[in-house]
Amino acid sequence: MALALVAAPALAAAQTPAAPDSAPPPIEDNSFLVEEAYNQERGVVQHINTFSRATTGNGWLYTFTQEWPVPTQLNQLSYTIPIARPEGRGASPRFGDLLLNYRYQALAHEDLLFAPRLSAILPTGSASAGTGLGGAGVQVNLPVTAVLTPSLVSHSNVGGTLVPRGKTGDGERLRSANVTLGQSFIWLARPTFNVMLESLFSHTSNRVTPRGAGDAVTLSNQSFTLSPGVRYAFNFRSGLQIVPGAAVPVTFSGGDADTGVFLYLSFEHPFARTR
Repeated sequence: MALALVAAPALAAAQTPAAPDSAPPPIEDNSFLVEEAYNQERGVVQHINTFSRATTGNGWLYTFTQEWPVPTQLNQLSYTIPIARPEGRGASPRFGDLLLNYRYQALAHEDLLFAPRLSAILPTGSASAGTGLGGAGVQVNLPVTAVLTPSLVSHSNVGGTLVPRGKTGDGERLRSANVTLGQSFIWLARPTFNVMLESLFSHTSNRVTPRGAGDAVTLSNQSFTLSPGVRYAFNFRSGLQIVPGAAVPVTFSGGDADTGVFLYLSFEHPFARTR
């Protein structure tokens, strides 16, 4: 699985703590690769850790995302910090491009939710090391969550990323544009245990302008990822919920198939008394 230069934030949902004698609440977290449309509830913060690595090569990607309601579920602010080790002998881990995210809960029907997200991309990564795109950019995603049955939920995404004035590792000017389409299905086998199947299509177009003389060259790449996974929720009387998960994504690109591993760990808890 190729490591992304710009990490898409894993934006997840807040949980309502269960009363001691009630049944545990169902997991309403995000998918691993596909964003959901639940904003954080008032008074609840979430800390999300992800780690992905291909089974071949030595590259990996870690991201940390923290989400806050501002101050209610209608508006959500978050940030995503990626740390990546690029492929290549002797490569060392470095920070990637930081994302600052705003999401609006435009629709919150019982069985249908919509929460568009706008993100600013800050060039904190290294273009020369392969962990950044060398310029500021913007990312938009339109996630829709649908409760199909009491035990089956789907998440659908349309998203885009644009870095208009980046640079390559060789210092050439770079204009990078990416479009993604995502779809996931979540089977609630139990309230605290989910089986997941995600798919993600990505098209990237990079326009590179050489330094000095020379015409610009456009390089395009398409990939399709299919990822089965599972997750489990541990609910505590304090309101803390811990959700570990794992998936095995298989990415098809250029006639090749690359199998990877994806690990997920979320901590969600109240930070203020709610009314």
